[in-house]
Amino acid sequence: MSDWKPRLIASDMDGTLLRWDDTVSEATVAELGRWRADGVPVVLATGRPPRWMHRIREVLGHGTAVCCNGAVLLDLESFEILHEEPLLPDVLRAVTAELRRRQPDTWFAVEYGLEFRHEPVYKPRWDVDAPGVAEATLEEMMLQPAAKLLARHEDLPRDEFVALVEEVAGGQATVTCSSTDALAEISAPGVTKATGLAKVAARHGVGPEDVVVFGDMPNDIAAFEWVRDGGGRAVAMAHAHPDLLAVCTDVTVGNDEDGVAAFLSSL
Repeated sequence: MSDWKPRLIASDMDGTLLRWDDTVSEATVAELGRWRADGVPVVLATGRPPRWMHRIREVLGHGTAVCCNGAVLLDLESFEILHEEPLLPDVLRAVTAELRRRQPDTWFAVEYGLEFRHEPVYKPRWDVDAPGVAEATLEEMMLQPAAKLLARHEDLPRDEFVALVEEVAGGQATVTCSSTDALAEISAPGVTKATGLAKVAARHGVGPEDVVVFGDMPNDIAAFEWVRDGGGRAVAMAHAHPDLLAVCTDVTVGNDEDGVAAFLSSL
């Protein structure tokens, strides 16, 4: 694959494209710009909701973002939601009720795309006072479809808690994790970064064999497997979660060392 070049570049954001100070280096912006100038689209594939995409939009300008781990496709230029696959209220009620029964100290929040609601006891780690963020009761949060359900436990180990959420969700939903905390991210059944990327790639007439994807956490596993099994390149950051390193095709340097740009410039 020494002469292989991608026809589509996909990258996770936190811990991958972004440095730890939440910025994108000038070298990375320039490298992505060179590929775009050659007609190669750059797609962001992130657990972040659309409401967290304004700053990256200012940096990259345009393109498509796969948000909420595949549940939402966002046009960065127009900031319009192109497609959404939400969790339905009956599933939200069933999963939260059983989790609360199994672990009473589980607290919940929901992403609606541009809005965020959380229980009063749930402790958001970011943008606590941002527009669109508000407290709500669990019953109120279950009234409409949600792009993503968040379940947090302040005391249990991360992997133990995520395994419990996966057991409770069963076939009703897809469960993943992109945090060092005991925070499970729950999407509609079958929805992953892979399904979102596949939709975007199809719009560009590209298959997995022509995609390079970058990531660092378990919520990137489905995308890595889709690209790897299809003949493309799945590139993990040097600090990536062991489960992701187990399914990658390549490893690059860390995000603070511009790992995405370093790998792309080597092609």
